[in-house]
Amino acid sequence: MWMELLLKRASHVGLAGEVPVSAVVLDNIGRCIGQGNNRRATDKNPLGHAELIALKQGSLVKGDWRFNDCTMIVTLEPCPMCAGALIQARMGQVIYGAHDIKRGGLGGTIDLSDHESAHHKMKVYGGIMEDVAKSQLQEWFRKRRRLTSEN
Repeated sequence: MWMELLLKRASHVGLAGEVPVSAVVLDNIGRCIGQGNNRRATDKNPLGHAELIALKQGSLVKGDWRFNDCTMIVTLEPCPMCAGALIQARMGQVIYGAHDIKRGGLGGTIDLSDHESAHHKMKVYGGIMEDVAKSQLQEWFRKRRRLTSEN
């Protein structure tokens, strides 16, 4: 259910010119306590990743920076920056849609969750609705390349 919702939200993010990635943080009983969409272009901020925005909101709602009993769900495998933030936040588990073989931080290019330097071990489940998530991203980048070549 959550991944379907996130993919719909990500499609709207893509229409706004952002890479279509959306994320939520769920508490230990499954309530959404944080949500985020990519906003790098909109905010002109390199930290505008969906995961970081969801973490920030979640920490405000939770009143704590520790997420041991929480779950992050995101449409694309987190990059190394976001994977590091999830480890620092002690996220209980991460569930993602499309694997990112070029920039993934949870197995795509490096697995920071399993790295010897990681002081916190979290459960990671990837490839949830991967065909849909991957197709959405590929189509967005295809359109972007086409628009760039026309200009």
